[in-house]
Amino acid sequence: RDGAAAQYGSDAIAGVINIVLKKGVTDTQLSGSAGTTSEGDGDTYTASAHKGISLGADGGYLNLSLEGRRRNETNRAGVDSLRVNPPRVTQRIGDSLAKDGYLWMNAALPMGGGELYTFGGASKRTGDAAGFFRSAGDARNVPAVYPNGFLPNINTTVKDASLGVGYKHDLSGDWSMDLSVNHGRSELGFHESNSINVSYYYENGSSPLEADTGKLKFDQTTLNLDFKGSVDVAGAPLYIGTGFEWRRDNYQIVAGDPVSYQYGRSNDPRKIIRDQTGGIAASGIQGFPGYTPGTEVDDGRHNTAYYVDLERKVGDTLSLGAALRHERYSDFGNTTIGKLSVRYDPSRLVGLRASGSTGFRAPGVQQKFYSSVSTNLNAAGVLTETLTARENSAVTRAFGIAPLQEETSKSASVGMILRPTNNFSVTADLYRTNIDDRIVFSSNIAPESGACTTAAACPIKAILDPLRVGQAQFFTNAIDTTTTGFDLVAQHTTRGQGSTLVLSGQLGFNRTKVKDRHSQSSVLSGAQLFDDTQVTLIEKGQPRQHHVVAADYTVGQWNATARANYFGEVEGQGFTPGFIQTWEAKWILDLTARYSFTKKLSLSAGVNNVFDTYPTKWDPVKAAPFPQLGFTHCWETCPFGINGRSMYAKVDYAF
Repeated sequence: RDGAAAQYGSDAIAGVINIVLKKGVTDTQLSGSAGTTSEGDGDTYTASAHKGISLGADGGYLNLSLEGRRRNETNRAGVDSLRVNPPRVTQRIGDSLAKDGYLWMNAALPMGGGELYTFGGASKRTGDAAGFFRSAGDARNVPAVYPNGFLPNINTTVKDASLGVGYKHDLSGDWSMDLSVNHGRSELGFHESNSINVSYYYENGSSPLEADTGKLKFDQTTLNLDFKGSVDVAGAPLYIGTGFEWRRDNYQIVAGDPVSYQYGRSNDPRKIIRDQTGGIAASGIQGFPGYTPGTEVDDGRHNTAYYVDLERKVGDTLSLGAALRHERYSDFGNTTIGKLSVRYDPSRLVGLRASGSTGFRAPGVQQKFYSSVSTNLNAAGVLTETLTARENSAVTRAFGIAPLQEETSKSASVGMILRPTNNFSVTADLYRTNIDDRIVFSSNIAPESGACTTAAACPIKAILDPLRVGQAQFFTNAIDTTTTGFDLVAQHTTRGQGSTLVLSGQLGFNRTKVKDRHSQSSVLSGAQLFDDTQVTLIEKGQPRQHHVVAADYTVGQWNATARANYFGEVEGQGFTPGFIQTWEAKWILDLTARYSFTKKLSLSAGVNNVFDTYPTKWDPVKAAPFPQLGFTHCWETCPFGINGRSMYAKVDYAF
């Protein structure tokens, strides 16, 4: 929409977040908060500290920030009436148990007439979520170990670290330069507990009940050299920003313990191991089977980019802008994109703006290289092993799926700014974005039903059966979409004696349509590759309306804020042919209050979702089997969260 990809590159196609770092030495700050939900679960505790330190006598500084958080799990699962008798709650549906720790820093030191700076941090986050419940009679259960069935736990550990170092210096005139290098690394480790490898057990009577199931790793290094300044053109300055970027991305999948993925200890697919139902025993540990040596990957790509950003004022009322960016990727070639913008301010009271741009988004290395097997629901609402196949794998080649290419976009927007008074402003923007060759997760591709006399008669079955999976998915350039939208933002400020009232409102309307579904596959049509359920998810799976109305009032040492969010209706399909579930539009009200004892000590409290509003429940009959499995409110899509009302208190102290 904003054409940011033409200025900042592929990842900016959805916009840019500007992170503002602390500058200089500030007070030492301590903060602590505690909260819970009205159901008595999800207790959350957070503590943080910040310290600023002076470096040298020339204005250097170091800022350190530390934060720790614990969030207990929530559970909004309904009664499972399908798999257990008598019916009871068997699932965990809500927030996972989470324990997080963060350490961040940024520093700057005058040097050589310029400034040497650095920023970065490290974090560790652990989580405990749950998979699907396995009932006592399920083929994926061993009754001798779990006579009442079991709920596998998916334990995760996320480790992130990043460091940026740069040097900026003023050049002649108003020109300046900024040279920087940044490196970041993320690691996601999986561990399965309260589980079992069914094939292990029925091969020789025993199986471990937990295992490490593998890791995902991502590394990124970027080098930037940027210049900004101006030159005089026809008596007026032409502002210029230009530069170069080099980037390297690397992605790894590390295999889990052998028990997490093997079919029996021999791991011989020719061997017949029967489960309790007489069928072929499931391989791998239940819940999230481990990554196998065959899915391991250590691959990446690099790209270079050159950009120029121009802006010039024409008289006192007109501003013109243009941006051009050229990128070269090692895996799919070159692309050049651009942006044109204009702003006209005939008076202080009104302004008009418009822009048009082209953009692109390169496929993420995760989308290119990820592969796994997990348990999911098939079209009949039955748990089955689901393969996520990587680009250019034997499976995607068998289906005739081409390697991923970049998404391309064309976007245009027009807007108006009104400032009737110093205390009142209104902005309105209308936009339209076309995205071609959009990268999406395919539908679940399942084998043909019925008798198959030859492989040619059932090509999908011939591809999937040797892999011992019930369905497959993959990333592919499958659709073209158009999004149109309108945003209106207004704010009014009233100042009295010792008090300030700020009223604000934001209205957001948008609509996405799938223009085309396409497939290069000789086996799958576009409608099979991305079926109607997935189209509904793209077009109606998120609110087409989102509005926010807020009031912020400050008087003396008190501050109070009321904020109401409106989430428009969303739709989604279940497994009943022709049935579409509608989640009704609803308002959510949040209230906060703060009292400042001094300028450095304050206490605040708040209630989110004051009226304990939940999304619409699944239709108890037409949406089967979701409500019967305990999924009361949502599945793939939800207009807002399912935790209901929550309350918190917070204290802030500076010295």
